[in-house]
Amino acid sequence: MTGVAITGLGVVTCHGSGTRALWDAMMAAPVTDPGPVSDPFAHMDVPVVQGVSEVYLPAESQALARTSRLALTAVDEALADAGLPLAESAGAARARIGLSLGTCMGDSGLHEQWRADGGKPAERFTSALGVAGEIADRLGPLSVATTISNACAAGGFALGAAADLVRSGEADIVLAVGADAYSRVMLACFNRMGAVDPVRCRPFDLHRRGTSFGEAAGALVVESTEHARARGATVRAVVEGSGWTCDAYHLTAPEPGGTQIIRAMRAALDETGTDSDRIGCVLPHGTGTQLNDVVESRALNEVLGVDVPLYSLKALIGHTGGAAAAVAAVAAALILRYRTVPPNVPITEQDPECRVWLPQGLVTPLASDRIMVNGYAFGGNNVSLVLAGAGTLAGAETLAGVGT
Repeated sequence: MTGVAITGLGVVTCHGSGTRALWDAMMAAPVTDPGPVSDPFAHMDVPVVQGVSEVYLPAESQALARTSRLALTAVDEALADAGLPLAESAGAARARIGLSLGTCMGDSGLHEQWRADGGKPAERFTSALGVAGEIADRLGPLSVATTISNACAAGGFALGAAADLVRSGEADIVLAVGADAYSRVMLACFNRMGAVDPVRCRPFDLHRRGTSFGEAAGALVVESTEHARARGATVRAVVEGSGWTCDAYHLTAPEPGGTQIIRAMRAALDETGTDSDRIGCVLPHGTGTQLNDVVESRALNEVLGVDVPLYSLKALIGHTGGAAAAVAAVAAALILRYRTVPPNVPITEQDPECRVWLPQGLVTPLASDRIMVNGYAFGGNNVSLVLAGAGTLAGAETLAGVGT
């Protein structure tokens, strides 16, 4: 089976643009409260978000809608990190390069703007597909440009699909991206459900009151190990396994027994051919909603036990919707690079029903070279991914710059 290497990383969050900004924030673990949205039509009880400051986005991208701007910011960094000048690629080489994008709402802000302002409809296509179109416009003809909109697990599905395209031989390189910006309709829906925490996103905290949204994009360049080896690319991490399942239980609530999220985790583990005790850290879905955190905790206990450290990214950057699992995968690759589990953003009191290890106030050495990333979503969509350090690749010593 073809190995799948991650050779480029890019990210933008409320803490800044770039992997260095994300890693610095992860290590500092600041308590960052969401701020008010700059939307005069946000007539809702809790109109707050952990937004991305304009200073973190390229000025030349201002003509684009916001989710596309976030996505392209992350894509540009990932391509540069991978040493992949797509603009210079010849037609034959480009025909082996693909794009797999995950997003909840796409560039819905364009649609919301003209509806609220009473102006003319946007000339641009405003569905979720438009973001992939903007990236393709930037990069030029590709072998495939697909959009996966499996709600808040979309970025994880996009990475899993990208890895499958590489494993199957359909592509040599696939750019996996997750992106979502503030959306009035999404935040309003969660307000109507009473599922927005007015404080911030507090996964596994006894006093959590729902989730809190953030803006972000994460991008990963994945390619076959053979292709990476041939072009002398530096391997950042490896996609070893992925598991996809669906609860088929409820539109918004997870199945209380966690049967299908357990199956997703075990399917991802089975692809690695290793035991569950080789997982050194988990980046949980951890939305801060009452039921999700309890169900995921019990599922983790059953599959991995209670001793594996969790790193709860949403406590740092908010729930970033369709970007969440892709940004978590970028964070996982950084944890593998530095072999350190950063301290979690402190919580007040851990929910006794959530029997998970959530290190706070200290860094924890990564005890094993594999990390699990979970992503769950409305519709019962579940995805689990296992990322491994570059040193786990067969023949890793022949790959240039492995693990640096």
